[in-house]
Amino acid sequence: MEIPSYFIGFSIWPMWGRQAVLETIAWHVFDRTTLLERLRSNAAGLSDEEAARRRQRFGPNRLPERAPPSLLLLIFNQFKSPLIYILLIAAGISLAVGDATDTVFILIVVLVNTAVGTIQEWKAEQSAHALRSLLTTSSTILRSGRTEEVPAEDLVPGDVVLLESGRRLPADLRLLEAQNLWIDESLLTGESVAVEKGTGEGLPPETPVADRWTMAFAGSTVTSGRTAGIVVATAGYTQMGQIATSIAQVEGAKPPLVLRMEQFSQKIIIAVVGAGALLGAIAYVRGMPLVEVVFFVVALAVSAIPEGLPVALTVVLSIAASRMARRNVIVRRMTAVESLGSCTCIASDKTGTLTVNEQTLARIWLPTGSLHPVTGTGYTGEGMVEGAPGEEDLLVRFGIAAILANEADLEQANGRWRNHGDSIDIAFLAIGYKLGLDPAVVRASTPIIHRIPYESERRYAAAMVETNGERRMVVKGALENLLPHCTAMATPHGPVPLDRRLVEQAAGSLSTGGFRVLAVAEGEVTGDWEAGLPPLVFLGLAGFIDPIRPDAADAIAECQEAGIRVVMVTGDHPATALAIARALGIAEKDEEVATGTDLEALGSIEVPAYLDRVGSATVFARVAPLQKLAIVEALLKLGHFVAVTGDGVNDAPALRRANIGVAMGSGTDIAKDTASMIVVDDRFSSIVAGIEEGRFAYDNVRKVTYLLVSTGAAEVFLFLLSTIAVLPLPLTAIQILWLNLVTNGIQHVGLAFEPGETGAMQRPPRPPEQGLFDRLMLEETLIAAATMSMAGFAVWAWLLGTGMDEGPARTLLLVLFVLFENFQVFNARSETMSAFRIPPSRNPFLVLTVIGAALVNAAAMYTPVLAGVLRIDPISPAAWGVLIAIAALILVVMEVYKRLRHPTGGLPAS
Repeated sequence: MEIPSYFIGFSIWPMWGRQAVLETIAWHVFDRTTLLERLRSNAAGLSDEEAARRRQRFGPNRLPERAPPSLLLLIFNQFKSPLIYILLIAAGISLAVGDATDTVFILIVVLVNTAVGTIQEWKAEQSAHALRSLLTTSSTILRSGRTEEVPAEDLVPGDVVLLESGRRLPADLRLLEAQNLWIDESLLTGESVAVEKGTGEGLPPETPVADRWTMAFAGSTVTSGRTAGIVVATAGYTQMGQIATSIAQVEGAKPPLVLRMEQFSQKIIIAVVGAGALLGAIAYVRGMPLVEVVFFVVALAVSAIPEGLPVALTVVLSIAASRMARRNVIVRRMTAVESLGSCTCIASDKTGTLTVNEQTLARIWLPTGSLHPVTGTGYTGEGMVEGAPGEEDLLVRFGIAAILANEADLEQANGRWRNHGDSIDIAFLAIGYKLGLDPAVVRASTPIIHRIPYESERRYAAAMVETNGERRMVVKGALENLLPHCTAMATPHGPVPLDRRLVEQAAGSLSTGGFRVLAVAEGEVTGDWEAGLPPLVFLGLAGFIDPIRPDAADAIAECQEAGIRVVMVTGDHPATALAIARALGIAEKDEEVATGTDLEALGSIEVPAYLDRVGSATVFARVAPLQKLAIVEALLKLGHFVAVTGDGVNDAPALRRANIGVAMGSGTDIAKDTASMIVVDDRFSSIVAGIEEGRFAYDNVRKVTYLLVSTGAAEVFLFLLSTIAVLPLPLTAIQILWLNLVTNGIQHVGLAFEPGETGAMQRPPRPPEQGLFDRLMLEETLIAAATMSMAGFAVWAWLLGTGMDEGPARTLLLVLFVLFENFQVFNARSETMSAFRIPPSRNPFLVLTVIGAALVNAAAMYTPVLAGVLRIDPISPAAWGVLIAIAALILVVMEVYKRLRHPTGGLPAS
């Protein structure tokens, strides 16, 4: 549904000492007289006293700012993890049975995870907050007929605001006066081309926002002309404010990693509770005292629960967030790192995201029938016009006319291009530079006698100039308005009769290609001149387009190669949108374009035909803000993990609803506050870099999870085998906790620094329904766990069989499992590639953590306090050698498995 341009206004204005009666008013429906009456204002503006009263009643004209989350809230957010809940339950059980050591160890894990996550998210929030503009804008207004400059936040309903080219609108206005007024509303509507505005009588109530030509909205920019308008809406009641308010009512989708970890945690809980209850019951039936049964169950839970996983996940995502920041992507919520890597569809804004949002004259068509491409983009004179031999003079003549019939400025100073004026006029001046013409020199050498400014009724701008005593009129504007005045057209051999059909066909061809077409002409002024145009000689057509970003097409191709669907969502005309989509490789056929009107006719996302249309289209044109939100809803319903990019206020609801919202650094504060990520340099290629880093992050999550779960499962199987064999507990609870937190706890941090494997962007996205544990990880986990547990059980049973006491035997078994985990971390570096194919130099930090873990465990044997807590003693060098040989078995087994499962060694088949 369209958000109406309503403001909480007054049907009856009672005395100011009482509360006003409020109602919603559609200001675009009123004529000028009724408008001023309803606002109790006039064309001379409010008095200072009245403005002060209204300011007190309505408050400042500024949108509510979302303050960065407090430190306390960031800390609290770190506890919203199912794995943290499991650890806290384990800590509670340990405390209940009087095992304070286990409790302290578990709480240390929770605190470390909380600290790392809080620091990372606090840094990200500070980076995002720093992007907000610190400038205070001001507005020129009328107060009792006199002109004043006041802060924009002091505006109130009824104020008369004066604006000129280059000024940003501070509030929603109903226009009272307009001269050559064009306004860029791209941040609100997504339309990249400036919209012509004017004054008039009331419009129908159902008029869409983009067609309310008598209104101007907050956040828009005047690109050309001057205007006076009366304020009808401020702060949260503006179009921008209403969209910002609607954001709070949109529920964000859960990140994929959160969904997968919730599923994984549920399975872990079920497995732990089931195994603990079963084995505890068996032990109790066999005569184990109840207290020992409780200790046994706690030990089993400790071995099964991957205590280090929350810390590992936080470290992995933190590292990925830092790597993304180096690639111009600021992550505001760490789960968004993996979310971007999980996306199956990107719904991208066009203006400012895929394009540069700068009108560029990219084609010149001459009456000879030749089409001249123009290089260079944006508002600079860098580039050239590709000319045909013999037509240089025609191109220069075209450029001179465009410069003279122009009120903008474009110049280079201190190595930087500076401009002022209408975007189309600036683009015409840029073409002058590209033709070797200096606009300042052209204007100085050709005096302008009279200028006809652009008006919406005429749709052209002209200037009368004098050269060598002769007067001529140069003009540029809409083809349909200039062509009736043209009697001839220019050729290298002089003017020839106008071929109207030829010109119209050329214009149609350019329009089909997505270009906005304007005409340039000139004519001799003879006799007594009166306002109007003399007979003109047609000089050519100019084709304008908002150029695509240079790296956008390659970035989209990379997404498509990675199996990610890219769709464009824009407020632009369907023909323009399709032309851009073709250039980007997003779409080819007309059938791939769906308009907002098409979708509205189909109904809502509850209608199957609506979902089918969203599923088949790759370009959505002329869509309203809430239609973009509906498109995202439909994509989610179709089973996609959706990333939405955007920079405008109109993008904010969709940014919030998507699995991952990606805002542009140059965009509005509302978009940036709503999104999970901010692309600092506005490049679509940076989004692709973020996707790659997201995939790397998920791979590392799997690697760490595989390491922790496989070793934890090995301990569970060891307990199971010992229980079946009616042997004592192979390890104590504190020994298991030491093994899981210290050995793996050091090594999994090193594994989190693992760089990405090649080919991450050549594989399709993970299916949305796929859990963290797929068949590959399940196979590897079971094989690795079975190998370590059976080898460990064999050693445990053999040691006890030789008559060795339980204490020394547990020491040897603990060392063996430490060594198993030292070897297993190298297996975990890749799920498909041989450990011997990955050089240690790719991640030297991992090597250091493995060495560190081994040294810490060795040192614990010789530290009386730790040795006493762990109940371990030093072992002989010969015992070390035997245990190392046994532990290396895990490396051999997994190498054989990888070779059989992946004959190419994890590399693409040749």
